[in-house]
Amino acid sequence: MSALESPTPWLRRLRGRNNEGILALVLIVLVIGMSIANPVFFTVPTAFSIVRSAIVPLIFALGVLLVIISGGIDMSFAAIAVAAAYTTIKVQLAGGFDLGLVGAFVLALAIGAGLGSINGFLIARFRLNTMIVTLGTRGIFTGALLTYVGSRYIANLPDGMASVSTTNLIHAQTSAGNSYLHVMVVPAILLAVLIAWVLRRTMFGRSIYAIGGDTEAARRAGIRVVRTQVLMYVLVGMMAAVGGMIYMIMGRSGTPQELVGGELDIIAAVVLGGASIFGGRGSVTGTVLGVLLIQVINNSLILAGVPSAWQRTAVGLLLVIGVGVQAVAARRAARTIRTLDPDDDAERPAETSFEHEKVTA
Repeated sequence: MSALESPTPWLRRLRGRNNEGILALVLIVLVIGMSIANPVFFTVPTAFSIVRSAIVPLIFALGVLLVIISGGIDMSFAAIAVAAAYTTIKVQLAGGFDLGLVGAFVLALAIGAGLGSINGFLIARFRLNTMIVTLGTRGIFTGALLTYVGSRYIANLPDGMASVSTTNLIHAQTSAGNSYLHVMVVPAILLAVLIAWVLRRTMFGRSIYAIGGDTEAARRAGIRVVRTQVLMYVLVGMMAAVGGMIYMIMGRSGTPQELVGGELDIIAAVVLGGASIFGGRGSVTGTVLGVLLIQVINNSLILAGVPSAWQRTAVGLLLVIGVGVQAVAARRAARTIRTLDPDDDAERPAETSFEHEKVTA
């Protein structure tokens, strides 16, 4: 290898398989720029505020990551989160008993798993479009919750849940004011580590990548596609339930009107984190960076006094840019393979590059 070519492997490692290095660089530049423009941004309270605001989105994003890697789009995770958490609270209050923190999470996980299995069964068994199915179930879950469980705001949580609402992992007094980091950051970190391990080290995780790369090829290779997809949606439902519980614990209240409608931010974070909207590619590291980027941008716009409507505009623009970059990269890969193999059939290089992009990246 020549001297000019030798840095290439190092540059590729720095960039990361899913462009995590580039995203990290953008995040660092943005933080430095905002700190120069507004010194208040570069303080411990602001940093803790960004991390706190990223806890629930990160949990949701980890679930969405699994679905996107498998080649789908989940629009129902917020509805599952609210249904599981609000029902858990309402059951305890209506029954006059307290399940405790662990018992409450177990009940919410069971509800989330049940609702997730409905998505998985419909999508895997009947091979239906994931976005259409989850849009439909989002409406069904939300409507059923409001009709049969309740629609009222709950100001007081059961004691088991309320006991950790004000529990902080870190609390510090700084020149910029009080700063604290909620204890619920711990389960978010543990979930991120768990999902990273599942995707990298287990057959289940590899099967999700394979299904996203080419479902029929995965089926011919002996992967039990239906079973894998159903289990994946069950897992996603359980993660949504955890996110919903943490959201209501940190908010110290329960309401069925929250979360639904904010799916765009989560999907944008996952796509910006390098997950291919076409399936077969994505990483936990990229997703974490994507979530942090969205939170930093939102926080920056708030400090700048930008109206909330423009925050939604910024997130939507980032999503369009992220998808556009993926489309351009796929086309360049197709042209590269076509150039390297000019004698091949005209249609073959495009197919090969598409599969290559999804499976190996």
